[in-house]
Amino acid sequence: MMEAASERIAKRLARAGIASRREAERMIAAGRVALDGATVTTPATLVTAASRITVDGRAVAAPEPARLWRYHKPRGLVTTHADPQGRPTVFAALPKHLPRVVSVGRLDLESEGLLLLTNDGELARHLELPATGWTRRYRVRVFGKPDPAALAALAKGVEVEGVRYGPVEARLDRAEKSNAWLTVALHEGKNREVRRLMEHLGLRVNRLIRIAYGPFQLGNLAAGELDEVPRRVLAEQVGGTFAVPSDSRARRDARRRR
Repeated sequence: MMEAASERIAKRLARAGIASRREAERMIAAGRVALDGATVTTPATLVTAASRITVDGRAVAAPEPARLWRYHKPRGLVTTHADPQGRPTVFAALPKHLPRVVSVGRLDLESEGLLLLTNDGELARHLELPATGWTRRYRVRVFGKPDPAALAALAKGVEVEGVRYGPVEARLDRAEKSNAWLTVALHEGKNREVRRLMEHLGLRVNRLIRIAYGPFQLGNLAAGELDEVPRRVLAEQVGGTFAVPSDSRARRDARRRR
């Protein structure tokens, strides 16, 4: 008899949309996860489709097919499920009919624009990895006068306060009296990378809009608006890495679950 396929429990929790793999590992360390009635002590614990998993005593359902949404994050929202400072969050602002989702990367409080959301934490992790090769593109308004030569030098990578940043494409689009608009493209997306690089060049960012993440564009989405990426398009972009059914098959599956 063929053995049932197994995977690590932290990965299963991520695929089920409970949390990112890293957050799932913290849940396990806190003793919040149980397998077949016994508290799990390591994220390396193997599970199968038949395993009974609970988090805080609540059963974890089998992972749904991976889904992806484009969301136009407004300024003033924190990209987290719960903020210790009580600030409004992206996830509290989402429509209530949406399943539990995690973000692909983050946008800070004052940044806006395209934020990808998914019900599959492993898909989020895959899309965040620099090895995936997806470019993050931004429209950036800065206070100051950009030096085209200094902007071009970012293409070689730069070290700022001990942090090494990879090659960044930065282009001056329009200069005004005291502000200028740039287009900035990068591949790594380190914490506050665009802001820190601009500060390194003596420029202060006063507006930061992400307009693209890999092949996905902000387009005409209004602030706060959400739009699901068609499953066919998602399948084309992630290849065979994740099981993404066709839209017609997804509708059939949804009818069976009703």
